[in-house]
Amino acid sequence: MTTATDVFKDPDAVAKYAEGPPRLVPGFADLQRMAMLLLAEKAPTDARVLVVGAGGGLELKVFAQNQLGWRFDGVDPAAEMLKLAESTLGSLSQRVQLHQGYIDVAPEGPFDAAACLLTLHFVKPEERLRTLKQIHRRLKPGAPLVVAHLSFPQSEPERSTWLSRYVSFAVSSGVEREKVENARAAISAQLPILSPEQDEAMLREGGFTDVSLFYAGFTFRGWVAYAADK
Repeated sequence: MTTATDVFKDPDAVAKYAEGPPRLVPGFADLQRMAMLLLAEKAPTDARVLVVGAGGGLELKVFAQNQLGWRFDGVDPAAEMLKLAESTLGSLSQRVQLHQGYIDVAPEGPFDAAACLLTLHFVKPEERLRTLKQIHRRLKPGAPLVVAHLSFPQSEPERSTWLSRYVSFAVSSGVEREKVENARAAISAQLPILSPEQDEAMLREGGFTDVSLFYAGFTFRGWVAYAADK
């Protein structure tokens, strides 16, 4: 059975990956820039930063271009996406170590900050909580974590309404309606999406405090939170 993550294994689809997020995620470029600024509020100029779901390298490139003293460890399970990240980063890759796998392959740290953008909606709730706890374990106390992913009400009719808005935005951005409808069907059937309230509760259960919403773009939400003392 084809799953929503199979696209990350397809070299042809991966080659076109960078075209997707700006057309599917409202304010995608600003989301990346806001994430960088929120991390920079607490992270030192020579910070070590963990990026989970780093395949493609889009946020890594933004972070590295704007914070010349930061060093990065990027984690992603998809080999093709990590190859794309290397290509995207170019000479910036000198400050980036990429690791294939899930959170367990990430170095122990301690890290000054972490980010996980457009990734957690692929992860089942029990594994998502474990991922957050493992990120927390690798962060210094008080270090910021920025996350952003699909998050919208899961009761009907609100759920269907928000999925329709996802379709409308993508179509208005130039994506073919048939492709978007197929994506909607895959999202609806396969992705373990949580409501915003559930997402915030999970961040707290994962060891983070002062959870604050900083971004809302139709079906996507983003939060900044801080690692509690261990």
